[in-house]
Amino acid sequence: MSHIRRIAVHVDEPDPGLFYWVLMEEGDDTSQWVELESADEHYDMWLDALQAGVRALEGYAPDERIGPRASGDDEDANPVREQET
Repeated sequence: MSHIRRIAVHVDEPDPGLFYWVLMEEGDDTSQWVELESADEHYDMWLDALQAGVRALEGYAPDERIGPRASGDDEDANPVREQET
């Protein structure tokens, strides 16, 4: 079975009182996160932005019982990637 994707939702406030949800996914290097998508329009309340971000995250899970999954993963593969020389 493929592994669950590591996707996080957070709220950004680039200007006071303007809240945007942002979805980030862990990159190839576990210390780096890549933006998947973000709100096009701002929300006036932090909680509204967060809830909308959670709904967007739920859209990445075609089956709510197992969550968002990465496709094409080999579950028997070595989890540590070796550097090419």
